[in-house]
Amino acid sequence: MTLYIGREASKLWKRVCAETTTEINLLADNWKYILTGLILQYIHGLAARGVHYLHRPGPTLQDAGFFLLPELGEDKAYISETVFTFAFLSFVMWTFHPFIFKSKKIYTVLVWCRVLAFLVASQFLRIITFYSTQLPGPNYHCREGSKLARLPHPESVFEVLLINFPRGITHGCGDLIFSSHMIFTLVFVLTYQKYGTKRCIKQLGWLVAVVQSFLIIASRKHYTVDVTVAWYTVNLVVFFLDKKLPELPDRTGGASFLLPLSTRDKDSKTKEESHKLLNGNSVDPADWRQRTLVNGKTLDDANLVHADATAMNGA
Repeated sequence: MTLYIGREASKLWKRVCAETTTEINLLADNWKYILTGLILQYIHGLAARGVHYLHRPGPTLQDAGFFLLPELGEDKAYISETVFTFAFLSFVMWTFHPFIFKSKKIYTVLVWCRVLAFLVASQFLRIITFYSTQLPGPNYHCREGSKLARLPHPESVFEVLLINFPRGITHGCGDLIFSSHMIFTLVFVLTYQKYGTKRCIKQLGWLVAVVQSFLIIASRKHYTVDVTVAWYTVNLVVFFLDKKLPELPDRTGGASFLLPLSTRDKDSKTKEESHKLLNGNSVDPADWRQRTLVNGKTLDDANLVHADATAMNGA
């Protein structure tokens, strides 16, 4: 039993090291896209923080979702965040599964390049939308009488740039249309829908997205319109961007072409090429023609025909 565990641990370590080498090489080629995506995530948070200074609390607007779904209450608002955190962490762990599992379909760096592209495009549209019209926030800390509903004028530029993390993220007001939580949830679900392999998890992902939508409305974090607009906007953004972005290489066929050759593979390939050259064959498979030895000379098919014709004329 101990020997088996040690052997499997050794295989896992080699797999992790090989995958790490591959992903580092990919990161070296794509770090600009990853870094740009992360910077734009910060800019999105900065924009959401900025609109809070413009927020003016007022009466909650009439909303069909508020009428149909009972209010969870301020003490149960954590349920929505719990579901979102579960979906977020589950997706992040899935994107790193190639480091551990032998069966894999994606490259972690490349899939995050696509995910960040989807997020940035959706968030760009979101920023334009919530700066166009500021609605009175329905959340508890955004209502009239709450100290957090309006932010005082910032004392310095650093106060704005630091975004008061994490409270400034979780207690924002005014960034309503459309829901940022639904952007992340839908991008993750759509990405797994395309690159995931488990049908049951795909179905669970869509169920989580639907449940998340209802919980956001029931906890009064967003109006129903914020969630509705997110559903069709994010799907359209992913649909059109997916056609423009380069497709990810499929790893299900076996060993990855991006993985470096081992020493054994290199030696085997060198011996094979030397054997072909000694037999008179080119290394190029397209130039593998049958050679024949005539009068001590190696001839291919064309030269052999010429030699036969010369011999017949001499006879």
